[in-house]
Amino acid sequence: MKNRSITVQGAEVAIATRHEQDYISLTDMVKRFDGGSALIEQWLKNKDTVLFLGVWEQINNPTFNSLEFEGIRNDAGRNSFYLSAKRWIDATGAIGLYARAGRYGGTFAHRDIAFEFGSWLSPEFKLYLIVEFQRLKEEEARAASLDWSFQRTLAKINYRIHTDAIKERLIPPQLTKAQIVTVYASEADLLNVALFGTTAAQWRQTNPQLPGNMRDGATIEQLVVLSNLESINAVLIHQGLAMPERLKLLNATAISQMRSLIGVASVKRLGNTRE
Repeated sequence: MKNRSITVQGAEVAIATRHEQDYISLTDMVKRFDGGSALIEQWLKNKDTVLFLGVWEQINNPTFNSLEFEGIRNDAGRNSFYLSAKRWIDATGAIGLYARAGRYGGTFAHRDIAFEFGSWLSPEFKLYLIVEFQRLKEEEARAASLDWSFQRTLAKINYRIHTDAIKERLIPPQLTKAQIVTVYASEADLLNVALFGTTAAQWRQTNPQLPGNMRDGATIEQLVVLSNLESINAVLIHQGLAMPERLKLLNATAISQMRSLIGVASVKRLGNTRE
């Protein structure tokens, strides 16, 4: 669970990534307000809050327990009504809130819910919260773009190593210019199939509306692996391995490295290891 933070009117507010979504610490949001963490439970017992949380869960959570929610909604607004984040989560299976213990613990809420809580605390605070959150997302987007550009450049640089190996080992002097182009294209598609599971022509046929090529739309992780495959294939070419054998080895390497980079053990195969 990746943690970052923003500063909102002097308060450092933690932001965690959970299920690829941004969750903002409500505990940090109330630090500058009188009442502290008690404000969270005060907000939760509000009938309008319960209705908002219920609608959010019904839209975003397919396993939300609507029957339990109905009971909570009916009780909301009574003087004796009490609702904590833990009770809400345990009763309904909610995903919009979560609580965790420890030094960096507290109550966290999906950004949609956190902004709503910010409105309840102070309209001014909410505006500053949104501004700082947006600034963080823009900075992260720029950083991701730079990382992608660097990896794309690295893949292009490594491709020179790849093409030099092809030139030295796979292109005899008697080939025509058209035949040479075919050899280079075949080796490029060897990497495409090993990593992406398709050739350049097949990708273009199934994605006529997209600009560029499949590598232009690759993730950072795929570009890292592509750079590695180019270097590995150059070594395999120098070793004299035939294309079918190289494809099997490259495909196995792509699977292993993608598993390591994205942390998904269920990735079983990438593409077709064609003979």
